[in-house]
Amino acid sequence: MDVDKALPVRVQLHCLDGFVLAVQHRHSRTTSDVDYIEVAPYDANETLQGIAGPASPLARKHRLYLQHVGVASLPESYVERLTELLPGTFRNLSLLALDAHDLALSKLARNHPVDREDIAYLARTVPLRADVLRQRYREELRPIIIGDPEVHDHTLDMWIEAYMQ
Repeated sequence: MDVDKALPVRVQLHCLDGFVLAVQHRHSRTTSDVDYIEVAPYDANETLQGIAGPASPLARKHRLYLQHVGVASLPESYVERLTELLPGTFRNLSLLALDAHDLALSKLARNHPVDREDIAYLARTVPLRADVLRQRYREELRPIIIGDPEVHDHTLDMWIEAYMQ
């Protein structure tokens, strides 16, 4: 609420990672940041970081801060599938969450142990659908993914075999 009150204009954030898992999917993993890939209007990012970035008084007060993610591998049409988190809660702040399949695919390039734990959780609780992941990966992410596409092909196959069988 403090962030919302401090914003001079309406701001929209495209959120991902642990915050979305916790709020949208009720994952018990804690997080100290709200990661976002996109802010609109873009020129509000500096103001937003001053209000609630890692070094802000609000971050110290609430032990939660807003973190702009500069680079992420996301399916091209992810924006069409965003859903609002906490609708009606804020006047100036709009938090939009990645769809569960897009959120899973955003973790593909990094593939750290915590990412695999998140995929296993989403596979159990949403549940994730292998056909949707494969289609979005093939059509929307593989052509633009950061890194070696063959490595990511293998990682996706491994996830599907391990978590969606």
